[in-house]
Amino acid sequence: MTSLRDRALDAAVELLGTQGLKALTHRRIDQHAQLPEGSTSNYFRTRDALLNGVAGAIVEQEMAAAGPAFAPKSADEFLDALVALVDRVTRDQRTETTARLVLFMEASHDPSLRGALWHGRALFAAALEPVLRGLGARDPHTSAGALMACCEGLILHRIARHDDTDVRPFLDLVMKGALA
Repeated sequence: MTSLRDRALDAAVELLGTQGLKALTHRRIDQHAQLPEGSTSNYFRTRDALLNGVAGAIVEQEMAAAGPAFAPKSADEFLDALVALVDRVTRDQRTETTARLVLFMEASHDPSLRGALWHGRALFAAALEPVLRGLGARDPHTSAGALMACCEGLILHRIARHDDTDVRPFLDLVMKGALA
């Protein structure tokens, strides 16, 4: 059974990803999630708390979706998992990814939100570094940063430009550099 808090967060992500930041109000979230008026405000008193809550929910969803990328048996399997991850977040999870990108732009002038998003990125880097070390990367920290930057750029282009270019050659090139 989904909690009221989770229903509010799901509705917030959907509103943010389909209608943008202006659509994200406590009242609209309550309406969209079919919650009693004031429910979202009970969980997230301020707009900052709401934005941080949404950022945390998105990170949790993305970490769960990235699971296979964190346990490859070979570089080829790792590449396959990264390609599948980019495909999944830009197709099946397009709304959630759009919401995350909206938050990225808002974070450019919101230090609290910037911190929440940076925390999510740090979680991904911490999960990628041992994978890259196991695959032979000499500098797993920098390699993780390069791969993540490449993925983020490809995701941004796919979402903002509706660009369905095959991401495999780009990820392959960066991964080869990361493992060199």
